[in-house]
Formats: sequence, C-alpha cells, structure tokens
Amino acid sequence: MSITLTRRQQEIYEFLVENADRFPHPPTLAELCDAMNLSSRGSMHKQVQALIEAGLVEPMNGQRRGIRLAHPDTDDSESGQAAGLPFLGKIAAGRPLEAVTDDQRMQIPGWITGERDNCYVLTVTGDSMIEEGILDGDLVVIQQTSTARNGDIVVALVDESEATLKRIEQNPGEVILHPANSSMQSMHYAPDQVRIQGKLIGQLRTYH
Repeated sequence: MSITLTRRQQEIYEFLVENADRFPHPPTLAELCDAMNLSSRGSMHKQVQALIEAGLVEPMNGQRRGIRLAHPDTDDSESGQAAGLPFLGKIAAGRPLEAVTDDQRMQIPGWITGERDNCYVLTVTGDSMIEEGILDGDLVVIQQTSTARNGDIVVALVDESEATLKRIEQNPGEVILHPANSSMQSMHYAPDQVRIQGKLIGQLRTYH
C-alpha cells in the first residue's frame, strides 16, 4: 500500500495525530494555521485537501468545524500507533548496506499496519527497486518476521551484517534476492547467509 505526501502534508498529518486530544472539536483550517504557525490559510486548504484525497483525514460535512482524522474507529493505542512506529534508519535498495539504527519513532497511518504487530519504518536508499515503484528516499513500513513466501519483498540481512530490500526467492540450497531494476543482476546466496528480518507492508513518499 503506497501513499505519496509532501513534507508539509506529512507534518500536518503528524500534527493531527499527535494533538488529537488537544482540540475539543475537529479543528478548522484557521485553528490549524494558528497551531502550526502558518500564515496562509489557502495553502493549508490545499494541503488538507490532498490529505482528504489520500483518505487520511475527512471533512466534517454540514458543520462549521473543519477536519478530523479518517478511520476514527481504529484504536491506535491498541495497535501501538499512539507512540508511532520505530524508525530504524536506512535500508539499501541497491547493493547491501549496513542498516543504521536510530532511536526515533514515526507516526504512520494506523490502517497501513491494521492489526499487524511488530512493525517498523525504514528509509530506502538506492534505485534497485524502482520498477516496483520504490524510490530512493521513500519510507517503507516493515512487519517484523523471520519467514516469507517466494515473491515477497523483504528486509534481508546478509552475512549478519548487511541489510537490503529485495524480492526473495527461496530454493533448496540457495536464496536469491531479486532487484526490480532491469539494469541490475540478482544476488545468489547460500541459505545460511540470509536471514529474513521483515516483509514490506506499506510505503510512503514525501517531497521537500
């Protein structure tokens, strides 16, 4: 599942998630502008409209008040979303790259993870998955798991030191990590060289 947001749209969405209890009613555009120290109500309207079209927020039709988070019946606290998902740094979509671990958390729409547990977020580096629409700088949401089906896009730890994002093929005596870039070759390993750390369940893109 993929969502494309500008950096400003991501900031507005994260503000709404983090401050859901701050407003006694769904905030208007003017209240959002004041709360986020933004001067242009027209620009705010444009950004919010994009969030509405993405299904992340919804207007309060028939009321003066403005917008609220979509999917209000989802209890993010039960799915671990209230505090956000762990952000674990960078993952290579190119040659294997050592993952950079960071002690941060990131707000992700709860409906991306659904009822799945043990999810985390990585930033993609490289261009080996571009034919799957996964670009350099994208955020990917990963469900932690040690198993996957052939054809799944996984986080694979190679030789216990290098992590990469690839489509996996598991055969007797061999594991193949396939890029989604016709200019690159698949990588072949012995089964004991590759450990699955998770599989792709969602993707987001932000623009500066």
